[in-house]
Amino acid sequence: MTTAAERYLQAARRESTTRRYQQAVAHYEVGWGGFLPASSDSIVRYLAEHADALSISTLRGNLAALARWHLNHGFVDPTKAPQVRDVLRGIQALHPRQVRQAEPLQLRELEQCVATLQVEAASVEQVVRLRASRDRALLLLGFWRAFRSDDLCRLRIETNQLVPGEGLTLFLSSCKTDREHQGRTVSVPALKRLCPVQAYEEWLSLSQLQEGPVFCSIDRWGHLSSEALHPYSVARVVRRALTRAGVTGERYSGHSLRRGFATWATRNQWSPKALMEYVGWRDVHSALRYVDAGEAFGDWRREPGGSK
Repeated sequence: MTTAAERYLQAARRESTTRRYQQAVAHYEVGWGGFLPASSDSIVRYLAEHADALSISTLRGNLAALARWHLNHGFVDPTKAPQVRDVLRGIQALHPRQVRQAEPLQLRELEQCVATLQVEAASVEQVVRLRASRDRALLLLGFWRAFRSDDLCRLRIETNQLVPGEGLTLFLSSCKTDREHQGRTVSVPALKRLCPVQAYEEWLSLSQLQEGPVFCSIDRWGHLSSEALHPYSVARVVRRALTRAGVTGERYSGHSLRRGFATWATRNQWSPKALMEYVGWRDVHSALRYVDAGEAFGDWRREPGGSK
């Protein structure tokens, strides 16, 4: 295979998926001691021996990785055998687990974070100002556009259009649901407060960035990296901002921004259709996983410590 062909094949695979598949194959082959190519019987034993330790979603992901390995190497896929599917269904029936979701970032918590970052943005230390400005832009863009962590890390300055005081147009080259890598353009409105457009403009002004990733790492001396932040770093940015604002940050992740916006929009009477179109969800089930329905009873909910 030519170098050019391999380059395009690599581009067709999401980096995170490739890394996840490599880890899953290593878990089967090195961690468990399985042999490749595998038989359907060995796959069944692998699933049964990890039924208690691994979630059903992790087991399904590992099966997908093993299936890909066999197909790539010209072998019959053992994960499609009926007994493999039956064992997987049995594990799900006997080991049900509650799906863990990130805590949605509420608007009041976002306000606390931004207020703290604005104080830090006035620091005499350049590195503190840079990080505060970057983090404020990341939080506000991530919240008001309900971005995933990898969406934020893929944003590039040269493909965005800023109209100060009016709005911002962002191009997403690809996303989790964009299997064809067509990309999409989204708009960000200027707001009266907690404005993502203003935060973006101030970050570019302070950093003097004109091209490359919008959000990059900053070392201890205030040097900006030419590489984008890793998606895992978004969770650290969120937790650090919350902790400095006096909020316990362990319950939050990068997805807290996405869930937070969905919860805010629902409470502000956004229709499911409008929310799905704005965020980019293709089905209502995806949207419902992010929406906090805790306010469904409104004024009927009893306040903690209130009268019976």
